[in-house]
Amino acid sequence: MTLVRLGYVGMSVHLQNASPSQTMTFTQFQKLGDREAAIGKLERIAVSNLENCLRLLKHNAAHDIHFFRFSSRIVPLATHEELKGWHYMQALKEPLAQLGEFIDKHGMRVGFHPDHFVLINSPRDEVFKPSLENLKMHYLLLKGMNVDTEHRCVMHVGGDYKKRDDALERFVTNWGRVPHAIQRMMMLENDDKSFHLEDTLYLCEKLQIPLVFDYHHHLAHHHDIHWEKQWDRVLQTWAHSPLPVKMHMSSPKSETQFRAHAEYVDLDMFMDFLQQVKGSCEQIDCMIEAKKKDDALFKLVKQLRKDPRVEMVDQASFRLK
Repeated sequence: MTLVRLGYVGMSVHLQNASPSQTMTFTQFQKLGDREAAIGKLERIAVSNLENCLRLLKHNAAHDIHFFRFSSRIVPLATHEELKGWHYMQALKEPLAQLGEFIDKHGMRVGFHPDHFVLINSPRDEVFKPSLENLKMHYLLLKGMNVDTEHRCVMHVGGDYKKRDDALERFVTNWGRVPHAIQRMMMLENDDKSFHLEDTLYLCEKLQIPLVFDYHHHLAHHHDIHWEKQWDRVLQTWAHSPLPVKMHMSSPKSETQFRAHAEYVDLDMFMDFLQQVKGSCEQIDCMIEAKKKDDALFKLVKQLRKDPRVEMVDQASFRLK
């Protein structure tokens, strides 16, 4: 029987005053006048964000949630051009170590999803180089937690720049400019507008990158590709990974706003997918990308408990019968 573990993204709607994404804009930074004092404030914000990340992980542990995606906005302005030379990792050493100890103790799978402006396949160096700096920040945060960095960041292929085939090949070319340690950290996800499942599989197979299958994105942008026929190929991209297969699950907000994420996950839609893949692999870690965050996970679990097709293992994991 296939084990399915549920996770959620970024923040909790149940924990109060626990945002991991408190921020400061560069305009606010400049207004402080004193650069050293402004950097000190940035560091205090980042430490507070990490302390809230630990609160989130403790909340997750209490509910048997073994799978979590951190916010990519933990360290505000970390890669801003005007803050080059700011050694933010020194100030974050202790809270990152505390996070790592908790992650290790509870056997949690954690990772990141860098923002949409991180574009490996950009034709412009002024976009590509900051993208690498952003990925390096994620790498350093994982290292600071003493988490094995392999396959911990998922990203989209990038922009199609109105020439999709050229954009795919530019990803391959630019990938050769990405340091090996960063390459090792990455996974790719099919998106809902530019690069569908077969496009993404092409890159993942060519470059040996795991593919994170996003079911909702596929339904929004499938180009008549039947995902079921490609599932074995998706699984094969994980053959060399030390981690279980990872996927994303969300539901459309409405028929007219199909690409937008709903507040909760539709059980029937979820089970339609799972019935197709059960038995195909030992484990799937499923990241819920719903507006209601952990509340969406809790509601889904409540529904799953009543479904005869599943056997609950703990509060956030189950086996498909």
